[in-house]
Amino acid sequence: MTVDDIDLTELGRRLTAFAAARDWEQYHTPKNLVAALSVEASELLEIFQWLTPEQSARVMDDPGSAHRVEDEIADVLAYLLQLCTVLGVDPAAALAAKIERNESRFPVPGAGGGGRTDGAGGTDTGVGGDSRPGGGTGAGGGRAGGGVVAGGGAAGESATPGE
Repeated sequence: MTVDDIDLTELGRRLTAFAAARDWEQYHTPKNLVAALSVEASELLEIFQWLTPEQSARVMDDPGSAHRVEDEIADVLAYLLQLCTVLGVDPAAALAAKIERNESRFPVPGAGGGGRTDGAGGTDTGVGGDSRPGGGTGAGGGRAGGGVVAGGGAAGESATPGE
């Protein structure tokens, strides 16, 4: 199965029916679903935590670790879809809109346009952190009072869809 074969709406319906049949809807508040999503994302991270970049690139070569990765990805996606259902968010539309914003905010180098603007009218040069756009350290990242998250965006933003 590929991403093109996935019907997010149908998967969301199946998850809703699964929870309803067990009377779990009462627990599916946005707060609880976000907490569960965070836990499952952490369980996915745990698989990769102490691997080298090379080992992490080969994690799917081992059937045991591949199964664990797939299970945790499924758990993350399940909670994300349930959260979208409860909040009335279309995940595909939200992702498409985010990609469009990022394509505007982060133009292809050399294709015209300058660096990313920081939202206050200034240009973020990446000074003060690592080599990712925006500095990327999470502890200031070259901006007074602003943290930078993975993907190079300001705190609360993400340059990479899904982050």
